[in-house]
Amino acid sequence: MSLDLDKLSALFELLAEKDIAEFEHEEGGVRVRVARGTRAAPATIAELSTPAPAARAGAAADDDENDDSADVTSPFVGSFYRSPSPDAPAFVEIGSMVRAGQTLCIIEAMKLMNEIETEWAGTVTEIFAQNGKSVEYGQKLFRIKKA
Repeated sequence: MSLDLDKLSALFELLAEKDIAEFEHEEGGVRVRVARGTRAAPATIAELSTPAPAARAGAAADDDENDDSADVTSPFVGSFYRSPSPDAPAFVEIGSMVRAGQTLCIIEAMKLMNEIETEWAGTVTEIFAQNGKSVEYGQKLFRIKKA
């Protein structure tokens, strides 16, 4: 099941327009949870998931790599940030050990700060996106060597 980006964009606009701080919806096996906040307070999350981990938006197994590595991809278009604020350290670096559910970065979309989490425990082996730059839907953000 894929996400309809037009519907997702319209949802973000409506949430911002109505000043709704938190929203959760599930349809057709896809769950969307959005909590709004400011960039200085990174406790905001947009989590997109389906029952099958390989089909989860924001994470995909990399067919070009062996089975012990997986790529975390962008669940939507937005601006990529490696840290919760400009003066804070990055969430992760190459070589960082991560646990499932750990925040890797923030993607700002429609003025909402969305924490992107890893589905796997392991080690960050590559960071593909550049801090402060735009990312596209499905673009590789990180490669994780699974533990």
